[in-house]
Amino acid sequence: MRILISGGSGFLGTPFVERLRGNGHDVTRLVRRPAQAPDEATWQPSQGQIDPHVVAAADVVINLSGANVGGKRWNARYKSELRSSRVDTTGTLARAISKLPGGDRPHTLLQASAVGWYGDTGDNPVTEEAPAGTTFLADLCRVWEAAARPAEDAGVRVVLMRTGIAVETLVEKLLLPFKLGAGAKLGGGKQWMPWTDVPDWLAAAEFLLEREDLAGPVNLVGREPATNAEFTKALAGAVNRPALLSVPGPALHLALGELAGESLRSSRVVPAVLQRAGFQWAHPTIESALRAVVGREAAASR
Repeated sequence: MRILISGGSGFLGTPFVERLRGNGHDVTRLVRRPAQAPDEATWQPSQGQIDPHVVAAADVVINLSGANVGGKRWNARYKSELRSSRVDTTGTLARAISKLPGGDRPHTLLQASAVGWYGDTGDNPVTEEAPAGTTFLADLCRVWEAAARPAEDAGVRVVLMRTGIAVETLVEKLLLPFKLGAGAKLGGGKQWMPWTDVPDWLAAAEFLLEREDLAGPVNLVGREPATNAEFTKALAGAVNRPALLSVPGPALHLALGELAGESLRSSRVVPAVLQRAGFQWAHPTIESALRAVVGREAAASR
């Protein structure tokens, strides 16, 4: 397929572009600077500008753009950036798709979203049919997904990829303290963590690209949900160290501010659409995923 992708140099975008090209797809990356290679095209999403011919040349558009939720301490300015970096990019692409003549439109938009959609759901399992929550991240996901509606209204298949927390990002930050025996659960540790790992995310995203019968929200999370305490135990086991500590909620709030509240909320997200569609996880449990991540980290450091 001819694929146009935004966010193609990000944490998930970089390996996804490599995977797509390795499987024979023709991939063009959208960049905000002047294009420097044949596989690049310039756009300015903050101004709603994109060349319609670039969009018309694609069979599929993939939008992975968005500022890192955990990249900075939250304040009004950064929360505005989190919103605009998602809504501007999504809206620019969706409107460009919708304005094309029917025969020129890409047939699919794979649109990034997040499990933050569900907010705090306690111990209740939630599938793709659950409504949006009432937290800041839930509202962010609501307006993010709504920005893709023009493409859907134009008859394009839109897949809303509600992605969980990539365990690789957590291991990168936590591996050293866990190796030193200082691993700790957050708060009481009973909160559910909607997690994923990069290999299964890449496989699931490509699965959705190819399954033309699937549309709407899809939870890209591990097959088996896990609590923070289970994550902590699994990572400690992967490095053969104990993890007997806990970080109290007040200490988290002092260190992280408003973002700490998201770390303590519980969201037991179930990948119902992928399960019904027959997707097969390479790492279905948090234990197998973390063993694989730690193994890759160890191999890379040799």
